[in-house]
Amino acid sequence: STNPNDLKVVEGIGPKIEELLKKNSINNWSELAKADETKLKNILEKGGENFKIANPASWPHQASLARDAKWSELKKYQDFLTGGKE
Repeated sequence: STNPNDLKVVEGIGPKIEELLKKNSINNWSELAKADETKLKNILEKGGENFKIANPASWPHQASLARDAKWSELKKYQDFLTGGKE
C-alpha cells in the first residue's frame, strides 16, 4: 500500500495496533517515524495485555522508509526482521 495512513505496511502492526496508534494521534508514516520507542511502548501498555507483546523498536525506522518511498529498502529490512524485531 502506498497510502501514508496505512500503518499496517509496517511489520508488527496489524489492524488493532493501527487503531490504537491512531487513537493516540499517530495517523501516518511521518508521525510514526517521529515517535520514539518509549512513546510507542507507553501507548501499547495503555492498550492492555494483548498489546504488551508487540515490540515497536523497528517501527519508526520502517515508517521513515515508507514515508520516503524506499520500498526495496523497506522490503530488505523487513526480510531481516522477525515479527517486527531485529
